[in-house]
Amino acid sequence: MATFEGVYVALVTPFTPNYEVDYQRLAELCDVLISQGVHGLIPTGSLGEYATLTREERAKVVETVIEAAAGRVPVVVGSAAPSTKQVVEWVQHAKDAGAAGVMALPPINYKPLEFEVIAHYEAINEVGLPVIVYNNPHDYKVDLTPRLLSRLSKLEHVVAVKEFSGDIRRVHDILAYTDLEVMIGVDDLAMEGALFGASGWISGVPNALPKEGVELFNLARQGKLQDASALYRHLLPLFHFDASPQLVQSIKYMMELAGFPVGPTRPPRLPLPEADYAAIKEAYEFAVNRNQPAMKP
Repeated sequence: MATFEGVYVALVTPFTPNYEVDYQRLAELCDVLISQGVHGLIPTGSLGEYATLTREERAKVVETVIEAAAGRVPVVVGSAAPSTKQVVEWVQHAKDAGAAGVMALPPINYKPLEFEVIAHYEAINEVGLPVIVYNNPHDYKVDLTPRLLSRLSKLEHVVAVKEFSGDIRRVHDILAYTDLEVMIGVDDLAMEGALFGASGWISGVPNALPKEGVELFNLARQGKLQDASALYRHLLPLFHFDASPQLVQSIKYMMELAGFPVGPTRPPRLPLPEADYAAIKEAYEFAVNRNQPAMKP
């Protein structure tokens, strides 16, 4: 059995209308997601707007999610920060707070050499908490290739990779050349990832549609291609918004459409143009009404 298996939701951070963290709403979100069958929760990732949080807010967000989960599902904490020292401090905080693991990017403010990437993860590994390394070569300067992952996988506590390259071939290569669990990291490869060996999915849109996300991933893992494909075709137009730089605004609007508003995004993220919201709404209505004919791209 994989350490981190199934659908792990990368949580949004709810804010009040005046941009204060709404910790009560965050706890309510955790309860809703767990009741709908998600397998794990991930606070303080990029979807959680971690970079806009003060140190005190960030610590309290992590503690709120762990308390709300109350052992019902694992909590894996996003640990991104400008320096290795700060990352290690957040990993230690996660461990002390009772997290099941951390999700850790390579250095984010610098294009490191390979030995520097390895040293970064060696420092994280020393804390002794299970680590999901996070490969996102689109937004950061490092590509954790299967060859590099094979070196990182030798670290005792590195157990999985969040694969966000968007290339489904990476799943095959990682499974072939490493002993890491693969968690697909982009929503619009959720079905393909599960079909080809990913044991987990770190998801965004299931903040708004958790039941549908869990159903899709389970069907794909079970190899029920016809049923999975039918559901996936309805979710896919919505999933594409997860791969956009404006994913936070998009997913928070999806949650409003789903009847669970979580407030605004903090600047520099501002409300989207009305045409964007109209496109999201169209895709959302298509996702929840499986009797509609196919959407035009």
